[in-house]
Amino acid sequence: MRRVIISTIGTSLLTNPISRDNVDEKYWYASLRDMANQKWENLSEEVKQIITTLKERAIAQLEAGKIQTIRGASAELNGIYGIYQEELTQGKEDIHYLIATDTAQGFTTAEIVQTFLQQKGINNISIYTPSGLSTASTTDFSEGIDELIVWLQNQIPPLRKDYKIYFNLVGGFKSLQGYLNTIGMFYADEIIYIFEGVGSELITIPRLPIAIDIAAIEPHTVKLALMDAGAGLPPEQVTDVPESLLGTFNDKRVLSTWGKLIWEQSKNKLLSQKLLEFPGIEYKDSFRGDYNQIKSQAERVKLQETLALVSCLLAQSNGDTSRLKTHGGVQYDKYENKGNMDHFRVTQGLRVSCTSAKGVLLLHRYGKEPDVNTNPW
Repeated sequence: MRRVIISTIGTSLLTNPISRDNVDEKYWYASLRDMANQKWENLSEEVKQIITTLKERAIAQLEAGKIQTIRGASAELNGIYGIYQEELTQGKEDIHYLIATDTAQGFTTAEIVQTFLQQKGINNISIYTPSGLSTASTTDFSEGIDELIVWLQNQIPPLRKDYKIYFNLVGGFKSLQGYLNTIGMFYADEIIYIFEGVGSELITIPRLPIAIDIAAIEPHTVKLALMDAGAGLPPEQVTDVPESLLGTFNDKRVLSTWGKLIWEQSKNKLLSQKLLEFPGIEYKDSFRGDYNQIKSQAERVKLQETLALVSCLLAQSNGDTSRLKTHGGVQYDKYENKGNMDHFRVTQGLRVSCTSAKGVLLLHRYGKEPDVNTNPW
């Protein structure tokens, strides 16, 4: 069976070629350490030159080295060689994702690994750097992990039918490995580590039969959906929500990294059942009827995610619909020649018609754009 291999990327491949015996290079490691969380545009010309030089050395070392030398030089490639039992030709039909920190050094190291694998005939290989992912601060790291979780939820489930999913965690930073080890329990068929030393063998952790206790979080569905849409809720409103699902930002409660993970695993079931009651939104019977006619789980989920977003935007603007008009995803606007009737977008072809009064949005109809436009009442 074909594989999807997700590899975490560290920077040892880039720093290993530093000559510690060279007087001129003794300070290089310290310079790179001090600039570890910086993007390329924020580096001094001196550090840029150090990275460029080390990148050239690393590439030359990989190109000239035998397999054992290559495996010793790169933890990431060590894991990949282990998966393929040192026969990279097995991977020509596989998909590789390299997860790098959003830093100059992280991306540069990922580029070295990508180029090497492409030279070996593995062409379906992409670098993914979650925006802001670095160890510069707890906030940067947590937000990067949150983005990574959303990316995994979008990428992996559609591939699972045709591919076996591997998390190659041999390389990368320990902090990132720790998170990915837990996240991998939900997304990976196997998590890969490796013993240290020459001739090292793979350590594989199979996917465990982990299931989310949906019943335990179902009572909090509306609050979780609002936080997923970007709402920060007052602490007193979420005292009943399990603390492990919550983080704090600007004195408001938001989804924690683990809350985001649990929500991504649960939302399809929670948002595809009954029509939820969101603050600032009311429904006419015609809208409830349209919702009940939806057969697709994905369509129900998308609609309720949009309603959560609209509710969140209304709360942020104290019910002022002008906030909805400036949001590109909602595209709230007024119908021409249809009285006080407005509408907003769910997807490119699906619309909701509505009226607004006293800070409350009353939803009239939902459906395909031509149908709703013709009969918005």
